[in-house]
Amino acid sequence: MNIGSFIVKNALRNKRRALLSVLSVAVSLFLFVVLLVALREITLPPEDVGSALRVVVRNRISLAALLPARQRATLERIPGVEAVTPFTWYGGKYKNEQGVPFAQFAMDPAKLPVIFAELKLPSDQYKAFLKDQRACVVGKETVKKYQLKIGDRMYFVGQIWPCDLELKVAAIYEGTLDDRNVLFHHKYLEEASGAEGWVGTWWVKARSIEDMPRVIEAINNAFANTSAEVRAESERTFQLSFVSMWGNIKFLVRSICSVVVVTLLVVSASTMSMAIRERFRELAVLKALGYRRRELFAFILAESFGLAMSGAVLGVLGAWIFSLNAYKLTQGVFLYFELTPKIAGLALAVAGLLGIIASVAPAVAVARMSVVNGLKTLD
Repeated sequence: MNIGSFIVKNALRNKRRALLSVLSVAVSLFLFVVLLVALREITLPPEDVGSALRVVVRNRISLAALLPARQRATLERIPGVEAVTPFTWYGGKYKNEQGVPFAQFAMDPAKLPVIFAELKLPSDQYKAFLKDQRACVVGKETVKKYQLKIGDRMYFVGQIWPCDLELKVAAIYEGTLDDRNVLFHHKYLEEASGAEGWVGTWWVKARSIEDMPRVIEAINNAFANTSAEVRAESERTFQLSFVSMWGNIKFLVRSICSVVVVTLLVVSASTMSMAIRERFRELAVLKALGYRRRELFAFILAESFGLAMSGAVLGVLGAWIFSLNAYKLTQGVFLYFELTPKIAGLALAVAGLLGIIASVAPAVAVARMSVVNGLKTLD
């Protein structure tokens, strides 16, 4: 028997305890990793090239407050602006589902390929969408989920707007970060709701990245001290503003992660202390045979570190599998759930550190133990 097999046999002497120890580390680090990835996805929403040129203009007082349609002419005259479209959230129920399963936006159909240049849409389908005021463009993920096809009807029950809508699927798009939305004619929403002359937000396309700061400043200044002051911001900043509505989400998630780590440390230290106490006599025999304290400490450390890292590998592997299926498992809450090497490395480092710390107390106890007292321990 060599040293490696000796350590493994000691670690697996009580197989049930070893298994429970590994599983406790695995489950704890799975939760740790999933929370960190979720926090990353919430606080750092994905961004594509097209979004870097888009400016969202909303009412300065509240996102729920509407803006007058007459503002469009002013926006289009601002230097550096390539295109402007109303972009109004409808938020209707589809097929009696709880909540709103996907977003529905009313916009100017003529500006669709300009505002969303990354959007891939067959030209014949786009022409059909332009011709029919009750037509809509649907993301491929929603088409797949509800098994829709060109020509199908979609019926929405208004939750925010006082009207129900009947839309005809005229086109299917893909290529964006979120291929779930439904886009339809703003004119249809105005006529159905009776709220002509009002929009939810304006979405503006800047000509270049260099124009973005000037365009945002010019938009804010253009409507300053008016009855409908606006707040213009980049699309990414607009997305992050929703995160701020959740309060200090970072503090909450990090607090939970800290509790998980501390609990795991207590469990690991307790397990190792119990395992070493049962072997005091054997360790005393090793001392009597000439093994020094540092060698005994190395045995204990290797056992503790090995169990912790085994659990860590299982936990990270489980989190990776979860990340691959996060879209389905979270029912579309997370479009992307990327387990980065940095987060995986952090989890492994935490497990390694816990394994080392958990071995300190039993190692100190063994170091202080005399051979005589050790031999008497389990007589």
